Amino acid sequence: MRYGAIEAGGTKFVCAVGDEHGNVEERVSFPTSKPEETLQLVVDFFHDKQITALGVGAFGPVDVKENSPSYGTIGNTPKLQWTDYPLLKELESKLNVPVKLNTDVNAAALGEYMHGAAKHADSCLYITVGTGIGAGAIVNGKTLQGFSHPEMGHIVVRKSAHDAYPGNCPYHRDCLEGLAAGPAIEARWGEKAQKLYHQDEVWRLEAYYLAQAIMSYTLVLSPGKIIMGGGVMKKEGLHHMVQQELEQLMQDYVPLPENYLVPPGLQDNAGIVGALLLAKEAQAKGKEILS
Repeated sequence: MRYGAIEAGGTKFVCAVGDEHGNVEERVSFPTSKPEETLQLVVDFFHDKQITALGVGAFGPVDVKENSPSYGTIGNTPKLQWTDYPLLKELESKLNVPVKLNTDVNAAALGEYMHGAAKHADSCLYITVGTGIGAGAIVNGKTLQGFSHPEMGHIVVRKSAHDAYPGNCPYHRDCLEGLAAGPAIEARWGEKAQKLYHQDEVWRLEAYYLAQAIMSYTLVLSPGKIIMGGGVMKKEGLHHMVQQELEQLMQDYVPLPENYLVPPGLQDNAGIVGALLLAKEAQAKGKEILS
């Protein structure tokens, strides 16, 4: 089968074609602009690919409840032009294939659980640290979901006594994302994260905030594996620094599994592989409806 996949990020859209095993045959990316402009590029890419279904991992907030009238609609996002945009319905209409949509981090978690760093674990948490911070969880083989999808990047963390930066989340100011996402690093230190790799104090503070969040996730969810990806996590040694901070915070209260905190096994393809798996589910559901 030939499936389509979209990793619809707030910064860029990645479109790909692949199969039910998560093998990526072809991919392309372009900046996220206005909805109509972006969707036209999506349609142009897929129009001759003969896909049978499409999976989408989208930035949020987004309605991920399949029985909801607004399923697949972007919510109250800082990207104002996308607020209330019915992404799934537009894709179904323009491409004329069944579509299944989840959050970008849930798709990445699914990809890593099935084919990546968590494929031998019974549960996992995928965290991305980049322009924003988000996380998706797989528990008992299923994506964790309540009345909405989790928004783990917006939990409250304890401010460092040495950090005068107030935070930049437009909703909560000094939540985890407001203190530790890429834009917060740049605003605090005056340079993009990639230009600060040599400054140890930058990454000690980053590890301090990320470890607090992971401690909370661990105490609540007890995932078998935690995968950390995204642009900020490309800093060499940061995974180890976060692990050290986590162990110090935990104080052996909960013994952590070996190789608990790891980089993505699928590297930058986690979200796309997960979206291909969503496409497989979309096609199966489409067959059920037809029968």
